[in-house]
Amino acid sequence: MNNLKITSMQCGSLELSLQKPVVMGIINLTPDSFYDGGSYTDTQSVVKRAEQILNEGGEIIDIGAISTRPGSLIPSSAEELARLLNHLIAIRKEFPNALISIDTFRKDVAAVAISEGANIINDISGGMLDEEMIPFMAGQDAAYILMHMQGNPTNMQVNPVYTNVTEEVSNFFKVQIEKFGNKGKSNIILDPGFGFGKNVDHNYQLLNELDRFKCFNYPILVGVSRKSMINKVLGTTPKDALNGTTIVNTIALMRGADILRVHDVKQAAEAVRIIGQFNISNDKR
Repeated sequence: MNNLKITSMQCGSLELSLQKPVVMGIINLTPDSFYDGGSYTDTQSVVKRAEQILNEGGEIIDIGAISTRPGSLIPSSAEELARLLNHLIAIRKEFPNALISIDTFRKDVAAVAISEGANIINDISGGMLDEEMIPFMAGQDAAYILMHMQGNPTNMQVNPVYTNVTEEVSNFFKVQIEKFGNKGKSNIILDPGFGFGKNVDHNYQLLNELDRFKCFNYPILVGVSRKSMINKVLGTTPKDALNGTTIVNTIALMRGADILRVHDVKQAAEAVRIIGQFNISNDKR
C-alpha cells in the first residue's frame, strides 16, 4: 500500500479537515469512568462541556454513555440510550456545525445516534462485540472509528499476551477492514486501542511503531489521556497525569497521529501547534 496523506474526511453531512492533526474532546456521561465519572449528569453541564471543548480548540466532541475502564460492567443498550439521547439532541441543537462522535459498540445505538445527527461512531471493539456493526456502518455516511481491543472491558487487562503486538493489531485492522467488502467506505479511522487489552510494554511498543499503521491509508487516532500506561511509569494517578499525557501525546504526534482523543483539550491543541511549528522548521532546513 502507498502511504497517502488524507487531508479531509466526510463525516455524515460535515467534513473533517485533516490538513493538521485534530483534537477530540471527551464527554463521559457515565457515573463510573476512570477519571471523570459522574461529572456530566445533566444537560446543562454536558452542553457547557461541549462548548468548552470547542472553545479550547477541539474539532470533535466524543460522547460516551458506557464506561470501558478495565473491569467495568456493561449496561444494557436501553440504559446506554437513556443516558445518551437527550444530551446528544441538546448538543446538536446548540452546536449545529460541530462534529459529534458517539462512543458505542452497539449497532442499534449507533443507528439512533446517527438519526439524531451523530457524525462519527467510535467502536472500541472494531466490530467484534456486535457483528451487525460493520455491515451497518458500511452503508452509512457517518465515519467509523475501528479500534483494537483484546478481550472485552471486563477481562481485557487480565494478563494480555501477544507475540508481537504491532503485527497482531495490524492484522486485526486488515481483517476488519476487509469486512467492509466492496462497499467503497473510505471514511474509516484506525485506533490501536492503547490500554485495551495491553500491558505497559505493549502500549509503548505500539506508540513507538505507530507510523507502521500508515500503510492502511486511514487516519490514526490515539487515546492515551490519563491512562495507566502513563501512571504506571510515573507513579501518578489519573488526576495527576496531565503532564505525562501531554508528553505521550507529543510522541504520538511525532509518530504520525492524526487525532488525539483527550480529556484536556487546551493542552492537546497546544501540543499540535508546537509540533506543527517544529515540522515547519524541519521542512525549511
